[in-house]
Amino acid sequence: MSPRRILEIIGAVELVTLVLMLGNVVTVHQPKISGVLGPVHGLAYTATVIAAVLVMGGRHRVWLLALIPGIGGLLAARAAASRSSPSAGGA
Repeated sequence: MSPRRILEIIGAVELVTLVLMLGNVVTVHQPKISGVLGPVHGLAYTATVIAAVLVMGGRHRVWLLALIPGIGGLLAARAAASRSSPSAGGA
């Protein structure tokens, strides 16, 4: 599995945990759910930033995007993919 793919997966986990935490706060506000999702989200956020640093390949934009909570990991994976893959528009 490529490091960029791992960044995508971790970014998706970060986004899902954030959405679930916010949904919990807006609806039922169960402390046990927050107690579980909070640390999982924090770990996913930290792992996203670390994975982005490993994938960045000299481009600071990639890890800077990873610092955005929630969607940053997915944006960083997209930015890493746009530089690493050859352009499809070439003849």
